[in-house]
Amino acid sequence: MFQKNKMFKLIGTYLLLFVAAFSVQAQDEPLMPEVAFKFNARVLDANTIRAEWNIADKYYLYRDKIRFSTDTPEISIGQLSLPKGKLKHGILPDGTEGEVETFMHTLSLDIPLQRNNPALKQFTLIAHSQGCAEIGICYPPQKQKVALQLPAAPAGQNAVKKLSALSNSLGLSGSDDDILPAEQAFQLELSVADANTILARWFIADKHYMYRDKINVKLKNVGDVRLMEVILPEGEMKNDIALGKTLQVFHNQLEVPIKLARGKQGPTDVTIELSYQGCAEERGICYPPIKRSETLTLPAASTVSGLSSIATTEQPALSEQDSIAAALKAGGLLVILTFYGFGLLLAFTPCVFPMIPILSSIIVGQGDKLTTRRAFIMSLTYVLAMAVTYTAAGVFAGIAGENLQAAFQNPWVLSTFAGVFVLLAFSMFGFYELQLPSSWQSKLTEVSNKQEGGTLTGVAIMGFLSALIVGPCVAAPLAGALIYIGQTGDAVLGGLALFALSLGMGTPLVAIGTSAGKLLPRAGGWMDAVKGVFGVMLLAVAIWMLERILPASITMLLWAILLIVSAVYLKALEPLNIESTGWAKLWKGIGLLLFVYGILLMIGVASGGKDIIQPLKGIGFGSSQEQHLAFKRIKSVDDLNRELQSAGSQNKFVMLDFYADWCTYCKDYEKNVFPDPSVQQALSNVVLLQADVTANDEQDKTLLKHLQIPAPPAILFFAPGGQERRASRLVGLKTRDEFVAHVENALR
Repeated sequence: MFQKNKMFKLIGTYLLLFVAAFSVQAQDEPLMPEVAFKFNARVLDANTIRAEWNIADKYYLYRDKIRFSTDTPEISIGQLSLPKGKLKHGILPDGTEGEVETFMHTLSLDIPLQRNNPALKQFTLIAHSQGCAEIGICYPPQKQKVALQLPAAPAGQNAVKKLSALSNSLGLSGSDDDILPAEQAFQLELSVADANTILARWFIADKHYMYRDKINVKLKNVGDVRLMEVILPEGEMKNDIALGKTLQVFHNQLEVPIKLARGKQGPTDVTIELSYQGCAEERGICYPPIKRSETLTLPAASTVSGLSSIATTEQPALSEQDSIAAALKAGGLLVILTFYGFGLLLAFTPCVFPMIPILSSIIVGQGDKLTTRRAFIMSLTYVLAMAVTYTAAGVFAGIAGENLQAAFQNPWVLSTFAGVFVLLAFSMFGFYELQLPSSWQSKLTEVSNKQEGGTLTGVAIMGFLSALIVGPCVAAPLAGALIYIGQTGDAVLGGLALFALSLGMGTPLVAIGTSAGKLLPRAGGWMDAVKGVFGVMLLAVAIWMLERILPASITMLLWAILLIVSAVYLKALEPLNIESTGWAKLWKGIGLLLFVYGILLMIGVASGGKDIIQPLKGIGFGSSQEQHLAFKRIKSVDDLNRELQSAGSQNKFVMLDFYADWCTYCKDYEKNVFPDPSVQQALSNVVLLQADVTANDEQDKTLLKHLQIPAPPAILFFAPGGQERRASRLVGLKTRDEFVAHVENALR
């Protein structure tokens, strides 16, 4: 009996062990997803659904994978508010390990609905989620559906929804064919994956797709964070009817890691802006480009290495204008003084030279009323008006992204202003019959005699117009100030820098204007000669302005006429006599030089020449004509993106030149830099694009804003992948040798 009882106990023990072993083995088997993550939903009221998950032990859901949709566009999901999850170190959706927010055990949340058709009551709620088991496996994304019946919408629904319901009931619109709003068709979620990575996720509605090449990412506040890499996966090849070519597209879901470089270790905020575009597949319509920006907080970084790696690879340094913008951001009196120094340097550029005869002619025109004090006041008034104009226009351009100076390059404006200079020049030559009628002159003289400010007002107006029409093209200091204002919105410091820049440009003008009051006689034959010289200079300014709108042959002819007529006034064709003084011989010699050069210009015009520096170039004398760079013109952002993509497929760099007829430096590049053989050799394997922004229309403005270009001249370089070499951005004029060195550095 004892042996029998012992045997029964032994058999029972084995049975218990077997049951326990079976139970443990069953526990180790992963549950089906619908069992591990039991989902249910119920109606709370006409516009609210409560969704609930019962999550099995040792299982969890990812917070950033939870979203909802419906089976009809007539009922859509409102703004969803998910509770905070529990940070867990585990397996991420991409298979790596890291910190992620999760939900365990239970999750309950209320879902607001937007009822576009209050008459519709039945619909299906679709819950999208993804989760893992702690044993080390992750499930694919899940869709769980619940059919729901809504109560009648409360009285007082807005009129738009009532009209929509009436329209549907009359059969005027089909519920199955309504176009989804863009934000519902392409739902974007941004999250911080780690200290150096932002994850962008798109949930793309069924029967919709997104273009791969339309996805662009940029950072808006780039203080100590830089964009390093956007990891776009390969898309599906699709023959797109809308664009008429085969492109890569994405369906269903897209995840894009955005890699950042950090300049400091502590937590920091970063504003990221994404633009993207897609289409509805069956409907055959394409949505306009979508822009979305969001500010995220990056956690503390364990190391700081990104910025230094960028500095030693693709971006060796900031471009000149970006360096100036960064220096301005540091602030301080020293920066303002530096901008004053920049202005002094700009005063000796070709764009500022025309201001000298304008101001000088105004002062010389005072005749015997001229004193040193009055000359100083008039010069200072002219320069201050110019400085205030530049400051106001610059601040406006920086904030609004508009090029105000370009608006004044209209042919009618330039022609009118050139006509004013011609009238002023004739008045200096003594052609008084071209002035206003005597009755008007008497009235104006009477007003002018009562207040000295009347003359100063005219000087200020000339300073205002000169700043906009005759002022310098964009140079690096001016571009740097505009970039700073555009990025920070700090119009005060940016405006002070521009004002200091303008005063620096005007300082030599004040000196020249004041010295005229001290050195020139008050009256006499000498004064008439000086007035004649400044009259010729005013005519030269008028021709210089008309070069922007007239054909080269016409302006070349005008220069020839001016030189020949000036030579006649200098008595170049009159014989010398025994009593002729040394001065008379000198003026005759100068007159002969002008006469000969004017004749050469005439010959050049007749032979098809277009260059006043080399008028006989068109004749050639057996030499071959210089070859110019073969630019391909683009007009819009889409044109640029298309050309960058084409160049990328050929593994070629791209150079983009911004040009305008009214840009003096642009024409200098065209005449003296681009035709040079060494320049052409340096650019022999580069795709050459040119944007002519002379018209300054909406497409021009959009392209300038897109690339953050204040105004031409500007030359940009793009790597074969389509990324701009920002450090190689060139604003302002370079000599041929400097330009070749710059190109070689940009293409490394």
